[in-house]
Amino acid sequence: MGGIYLIMIVFMLASMAVSWTLKSKFKKYSEIGLRSGMSGREIAEMMLADHNITDVRVISTEGMLTDHYDPTNKTVNLSEGVYASHSAAAAAVAAHECGHAVQHATAYSMLKFRSAMVPALSVASRYMQWILLAGIIMIQTTIVPLAVGVALFALTTLFSFITLPVEFDASRRALAWMDNRGVVTTQEHAMAKDSLKWAAMTYVVAALGSLATLLYYGSMLMGGGRRD
Repeated sequence: MGGIYLIMIVFMLASMAVSWTLKSKFKKYSEIGLRSGMSGREIAEMMLADHNITDVRVISTEGMLTDHYDPTNKTVNLSEGVYASHSAAAAAVAAHECGHAVQHATAYSMLKFRSAMVPALSVASRYMQWILLAGIIMIQTTIVPLAVGVALFALTTLFSFITLPVEFDASRRALAWMDNRGVVTTQEHAMAKDSLKWAAMTYVVAALGSLATLLYYGSMLMGGGRRD
């Protein structure tokens, strides 16, 4: 079990390092204005229009790096630091979120699969920690609660890995569109690509960290409660 503890610590440190790097990159590229002078909102609206998507709104949302596409109400939500910003970082984020809108409009299979998992994942996330806690407490009597908790955690881990191709594909679509449309220079395109690379790394580390935690609970289950 000691090896699993070490792996979990490594992923925790890696997550902190990637998060710090992403924020540092975003801050750096946010200070570099686009030659085109376009804002994140304008970039998003242009990309949606170029893909003939007319039923998606681009709106501003509070917070930093809170950008997301909401398929339930068809909105591209851009954080305050992206919506009105004219930087390479803002262009990257805005185009990436529109990449999700394009996925939705074209019925991208992995996005459909991921969306289909959301209802079950919501239930699992709500009760999982309590079931795992009960399972650990009761494991000397019965392994059923822990087994259920591990199964629910496995579902969240699967969701994390399914998220990866969805995010990578959205970034691919964003970079291809920016390149073909000519809204960024070669240098700005490189900065946008770097920003999206580090954003994607947060999902990679999260997925691997979830897998390491799943292995920890799985080992506990297979070992009948021994955590030494």
